[in-house]
Amino acid sequence: MLRYLKMAGGCAVAALSACGATDRPVELPTLNGRPTMVLAHRGASGYLPEETVEAYARAIEQGADAIEPDVISTKDGVLIARHDPNLAFSTDVAQHPEFAARKRTLNVDGEMQEGWFASDFTLAEIKTLGGVSTDAERPQEFNGRYKIATIQEVIDMIKKSGRDIALYVETKNPTFHRQQGVPLEDRLLALLAAAGWSGRDAPVFVQSFEPGSLKYLRGKGSTLKLVQLIDADDVDLKTGALTYAAPYDRPYDWAQAGDKRLFSAMVSPAGLAEIKTYADGIGPWKRYIVSVKGTVGADGKVADVNGDGKVNETDAATLPATTLVADAHKAGLFVHPYTFRNEPRRLAADYKGDPKAEYKQFYALGVDGLFSDFADTALAARAEYLKQLGY
Repeated sequence: MLRYLKMAGGCAVAALSACGATDRPVELPTLNGRPTMVLAHRGASGYLPEETVEAYARAIEQGADAIEPDVISTKDGVLIARHDPNLAFSTDVAQHPEFAARKRTLNVDGEMQEGWFASDFTLAEIKTLGGVSTDAERPQEFNGRYKIATIQEVIDMIKKSGRDIALYVETKNPTFHRQQGVPLEDRLLALLAAAGWSGRDAPVFVQSFEPGSLKYLRGKGSTLKLVQLIDADDVDLKTGALTYAAPYDRPYDWAQAGDKRLFSAMVSPAGLAEIKTYADGIGPWKRYIVSVKGTVGADGKVADVNGDGKVNETDAATLPATTLVADAHKAGLFVHPYTFRNEPRRLAADYKGDPKAEYKQFYALGVDGLFSDFADTALAARAEYLKQLGY
């Protein structure tokens, strides 16, 4: 899909290969040549408690191209939007004495967790809980005020919006749910079918960190757009290399099967070719595309360059981009990296505290979509980026 730039004089647009003509065909570097999609990660989670009805409503109001709920199941089989089966992480369940006796310890993807688990609660009980912000730097005044959204409620909100908005769901901890006797994928397919969203052209993406979950969906005959998520534990700021530690080292279904490969195997040409056999795109952590590296001092430690008493990404510089976007596109896979945020501590020094600078870098690299906790910022950056190209 070719776009044409109207030159205002000179060769001000870097995308042009030559000067002298007033109109030049310029195709955006995405797989389909269209502008990068902005995907609202857990709703407007930068402003309101994540995955609540209000957070999704705000993301729709902001103009996001897609909204993302993580999918887990209640005791009575209702699919709800929650990042973790353990409700202690993102709700006020601990403040409900009526549920005190439900507290227990479970193995979630190889990690022993103590808390309250959604599979022990009916939907009616979960609707008495309030969502809380999971980031201490974000607004806390809404904690407990807003209720957890069901996937059906999110579908209804999209349909009522009157806009072309995609539902971008993640099958969360599918092996854990299977161990709990919950067929997560089957319930999701049934819910989507009831919404009339079963075909290839449905406004739906389904993502998972576990290849087995996506393969199961394909095996059931689903033609929905499927996305393989690719994780890592952290970045070694001394070198810029990604690090791998459980449970972020490999898909949990690989761990269960004794597959010793790391997530890093997925970004090799062979790994991308394997993904193409069951999925349509990849959702890598953004550091697979642009990593960061700090300054190592004489003591061998990463220096606190900005002197704020902490060592984090604000003390690091970005490294040259990898070839992952081009490699994935060559394999016929779209690329939707995660997660982009506004907080200064999450921005490399190169961006000078401006989150739009990071977005624009990734837009120019040709990512096909990106996940943001602040969809409004991502959209504003996209508008500026496209304007700079003359769109």
